[in-house]
Amino acid sequence: MSRTFDELVAEAEAAPVEGWDFSWLTGRATEQRPSWGYQRTMSEHLARASAALDIQTGGGEVLAGAAKLPPLMVATESWPPNVAKATRLLHPLGAVVVADPDEPPLPFGDEAFDLVTSRHPATVWWAEIARVLRPGGTYLAQHVGPASVFELVEYFLGPQSEEVRRRRHPDDECRDAEAAGLTIADLRFERLRTEFSDIGAVVYFLRKVIWMVPGFTVDGYRDRLRELHERIGREGPFVAHSTRFLVEARKPA
Repeated sequence: MSRTFDELVAEAEAAPVEGWDFSWLTGRATEQRPSWGYQRTMSEHLARASAALDIQTGGGEVLAGAAKLPPLMVATESWPPNVAKATRLLHPLGAVVVADPDEPPLPFGDEAFDLVTSRHPATVWWAEIARVLRPGGTYLAQHVGPASVFELVEYFLGPQSEEVRRRRHPDDECRDAEAAGLTIADLRFERLRTEFSDIGAVVYFLRKVIWMVPGFTVDGYRDRLRELHERIGREGPFVAHSTRFLVEARKPA
């Protein structure tokens, strides 16, 4: 027997959303993964580093999955529930978690790290990244690209302008990195299929990824949610496309 709209929504509203673990969506939503395998690539770089910084680490889940951490490993995070979660997860591995508001300056001295990493940073302060990197150091990150999951965004917010759709474009990011004195060593971009199989998955996703539909609440969008629930029942999963790019930038030696 299929579950009702109210049951699915209530379950998703009650689910905890701290951290960056999406396992709650198992069996309810799928996202194609980039071919480069960010965690594996990050792990390879960390294994060669002596001092590394992971910016906007979330709950620390991605960093904790690295095979080997360098002798000095620091992570920053701004959201207090994530700071607590990352601390519990990363401290036993020898990593220090620093509460940071994600605004310049980074709370570290010049040339403190030979590697800076980040997965899906909400903001990228290139001048600060360049400042804390040692000469010859590397910034390795997977960024969310332009118009990511915009089929879902525009379902709730309506058509977005070309200016909004272009935000986070890799060409612009690379230009800003180079303006900060970094050199782009590698850049890869992919558009990936995402499916939401029930309305609970949509509610959970929008509660967790809060910048997709700013100010999202179930009460505020109940009518549109109900319409989407009925559409999924008729047509099957709601299909969207995420965009991701891998960027590796180096500070000249």
